[in-house]
Amino acid sequence: MLAIIGASGKLGFATLTSLLEHNLIPANKVVCTTSSDSGAAKLAPAAEKGVHIRRVDWDSDRQTWQTALQGCDKLFLISSSRIDKDFNDAMPGNGREADHFKPLSVAKDAGVKHVYYSSLAFANPSKSRVMKAHERTEEWLNVGTVNYTIIREGLYNESWPLYLGHYDVPGDDRSEVPVAGDCKINWTSIPDLGLANALVLAAPSEEWAGKTFYLAQEKAYTLEEVAGMVSRARGKEVKIKVVERQEHEGYYVQQRGMDEGFVKWWSKTYDALRDDECEIHDSTLEQLLAKKGVKPKPMEETVAEMLKS
Repeated sequence: MLAIIGASGKLGFATLTSLLEHNLIPANKVVCTTSSDSGAAKLAPAAEKGVHIRRVDWDSDRQTWQTALQGCDKLFLISSSRIDKDFNDAMPGNGREADHFKPLSVAKDAGVKHVYYSSLAFANPSKSRVMKAHERTEEWLNVGTVNYTIIREGLYNESWPLYLGHYDVPGDDRSEVPVAGDCKINWTSIPDLGLANALVLAAPSEEWAGKTFYLAQEKAYTLEEVAGMVSRARGKEVKIKVVERQEHEGYYVQQRGMDEGFVKWWSKTYDALRDDECEIHDSTLEQLLAKKGVKPKPMEETVAEMLKS
């Protein structure tokens, strides 16, 4: 039986949807955890098909986690979204990795034999603080006592506004957007990642055990090129302006009124971009999608759809 932690989130739900739509794993062999009423409501249609829904959250005690994972031999851990735990250069064990360590530490006792972890498509080690909790979780898995597979998920097509200077899709009127770095990025849509994840999870455990790989489409675009897509979709020119990180932080905190802790945590992502960390050369995603006759969704299509909506 497979447990998906974070099944009501974007990536988890896309993975669950692909598992069920492609009949990759019987619904009654899937356990989805959720921590909220809204998450349970989102998962209700899956429950009607036979998926088991169990309530647990990152702050639950070990016994609750063990009960939630009972009977599962595979575990897909979607990384914690509680990013504020990472702010102010959180010390090891105090960032989001602390959320991950609790279910991972009880997994074996609950019967889990194989952990699949959704990491992120940066280098390890990375200059980005976004990657820090992933690095620490990957390290835990590398010295753990169960089989593991580390899936470094490509940066979402749908996340381009975050990277493009926190672009406000409904009403951003800037013609020049300050960013602190740029490079080629192998943007990948959430549904494509969901299908690829599902195919990995449904395969025999030994096929992916002990492996670390990237899921990212082979076509890559810089932020400058994404700005060009935005320009074409809006009929108005939008350019990026690459500035030093300190200038970037000052602009978004002082002029855009954003939270300083978040901005300083996020801004180091651009140090990683300056080092080309997000230009990925791994054909795994496209090979997996091809098994179902699927081609990756083009980045320009996602940008146009988001701006239209």
